[in-house]
Amino acid sequence: MKVGIMGGTFNPIHLGHLILAENAYRQLNLDVVWFMPSGKPPHKKNSEILPNEDRVRMVEKAIASTPYFQLSLLEIERQGTTYTVDTLEYLHENYPEDSFVFIAGADSLYQLDSWREPARILKLCSFAAARRDSVVYSDIEAQAEAVRTKYAADVVLIDIPEIDISSSNIRERLLNGRSIHFLVPQAVEDDLYEHHAYVEDLDD
Repeated sequence: MKVGIMGGTFNPIHLGHLILAENAYRQLNLDVVWFMPSGKPPHKKNSEILPNEDRVRMVEKAIASTPYFQLSLLEIERQGTTYTVDTLEYLHENYPEDSFVFIAGADSLYQLDSWREPARILKLCSFAAARRDSVVYSDIEAQAEAVRTKYAADVVLIDIPEIDISSSNIRERLLNGRSIHFLVPQAVEDDLYEHHAYVEDLDD
């Protein structure tokens, strides 16, 4: 299978995540997209994110109606800090018949050098970067080509509509009693209110 990997804290998952995954699925002819919530990501403090079980539950609800979206608990179940390179190593060892496409925002193309073992990451997967409507295509294509050249990497660009939704903004809205309707799936919105998520300020 050709598997897309959608990683992240999903703190909380929102429609922007789903739109990115849907466009990657369609444009790259993927067989499935695995949503892989991070357990203990290296760039986040534990105080910033909801408990694993809460984030997993909301991801399950968000993707329940889409058969080609599936939940992976690989990073949640791993002990210690979760690094992308370790995840990809595991996938290659345990799913040798499959190929993997790591799906991320275009900004990740500018941050790859700060990731752990970027050269190894780009040997283990294709890298799909999402280009938003407002971004100058030539700038992103130039950066993608720079990454291809430096790492002999398979980097592809996918187009997604310009939708300004972020998990941090959703947390802020909940904290301030503002509506999050149409920013997250209805099932996720109901879950957030039911469990009184983010009623206390979280560091961003």
